[in-house]
Order: sequence, then structure tokens, then C-alpha cells
Amino acid sequence: MDDRSPEAGPRRAAVQALLDRYWRANRLVMLGLLLVWAAAGLGAGVLAADVLNGVMLPGTGYPLGFWFAQQGSILVFVVLILAYCLAMNRLDAKHRADLERARRGGDR
Repeated sequence: MDDRSPEAGPRRAAVQALLDRYWRANRLVMLGLLLVWAAAGLGAGVLAADVLNGVMLPGTGYPLGFWFAQQGSILVFVVLILAYCLAMNRLDAKHRADLERARRGGDR
């Protein structure tokens, strides 16, 4: 395809709109996961530790607030990495299909 063809401008605009939508979705995924991590690490491990320390982790004898501060936030972080990978794989596959469709010129 030639950049001087009549379809080049609208096609380029469609591709740019897809890229904007992709990055907006990417930022939403990251923001959501960061909020979960902050809630687990800062919220449960620091801010709510006194309340959670009233609950003992079954079978260990450790208070729940201590566990979140020492282990829980790290485990939540590892799970969030997995969730990010899965979410981004799904988003990338959708974006790739949309981008190929836009570059071909729609539904042709």
C-alpha cells in the first residue's frame, strides 16, 4: 500500500485510535493491579495490621497482620505478576487482531 493512496489517511487514523485504546486498557490493567498490591502491602500489612493481628493464622500461631507484612504482600505480588501476564496476553491478542483488520482496510 502506498502512503499517498486515498485510504492511507483514514487507515492511519484507525490504527492510531486502536493504539490509543490499547494503551488506555494497558494503563487500566496496571492501575487496578497496583491498587490491589497497595491494598495488600500497605493496607493489610501496615494500616490494618493492628486489626488483623487480632486474628491468628490457623496452624501457624502468627498474627494475620504480621503474616501480611512479612509474606502475604509478597505472595500477592507474585499472583499479580501472573494476572498481569494473562491479562496482557489477552489484550495483546485482541489488539493484534484489531490492528491486522484495520491495516487490511476493515472487513475486506
